Amino acid sequence: MLKLLKLPVSTSSFEIIRERGYLYVDKTRHIFRMIDDGIFYFLSRPRRFGKSLTVSVLKCLFQGRKELFDRYQKIMVLSPMPL
Repeated sequence: MLKLLKLPVSTSSFEIIRERGYLYVDKTRHIFRMIDDGIFYFLSRPRRFGKSLTVSVLKCLFQGRKELFDRYQKIMVLSPMPL
């Protein structure tokens, strides 16, 4: 029988979601496109729609936290950069 992953209720920390094995829908492909474009983005989304989680993913990418992305294929993690 297929094991269901736990939902990350009331947490928007990418680190906690990955370390505890919670369900996460990978959107890094879109995040890399945002970084490569090099323009400003205004993240306008409804409440409870993942804005803080997206910023947390960006933080981990720019810190070079490759171990948090090891399950995903073709992930380019940036070298640690000052934020």
